[in-house]
Amino acid sequence: MTVAREVWDQVWRQIERRDHRLMRRMNRWRAPRWIRYWMLAATRLGDGWLWYSLAAILLICGGPERYAAVRASACAAIVGVAVFKILKRLSHRPRPCQLEPHCWSKVLPPDKFSFPSGHTMTAFSIALVVSYFYRGLELPIFFFACSIAISRIVLGMHFLSDVLAGAALGIGLGCCSLTAFAALGVI
Repeated sequence: MTVAREVWDQVWRQIERRDHRLMRRMNRWRAPRWIRYWMLAATRLGDGWLWYSLAAILLICGGPERYAAVRASACAAIVGVAVFKILKRLSHRPRPCQLEPHCWSKVLPPDKFSFPSGHTMTAFSIALVVSYFYRGLELPIFFFACSIAISRIVLGMHFLSDVLAGAALGIGLGCCSLTAFAALGVI
């Protein structure tokens, strides 16, 4: 048991070293104005505006699969909120903006803890589910999901590992939601 713990501690120290190195670069980077606007817009869209708007659009003109798409994506997102709230309470990992000031971003974090990125988890879970139903939306919806994820790092809200974990968990939640709805015969 102690060998496994020692290996885990070494791996975690390596992850944190890389996270902190990237954090310092991002927090000191004077990004071009267009990147600043893009990152701020992406993070604000990830606050929920994009997903509520997408659900409304799908319900209005999404065709026969609209209800299944909205239900499955809403289920993935709601379970995701519970998962990331539990993980944040367990991890107690501080946010990059709490460790070092950012040179231009004044975005306030929605809570105290960094791991995992809830914005990223929600974005990838919804993107996966919606792209399953609407193949033509794959490229734009994953562009938005990736933009939201990158914005969380650039704005000093999350470490790279927080965002990667959020993306992996979001994809897992999207797959679970689709599998559960398929098992129930809804899709």
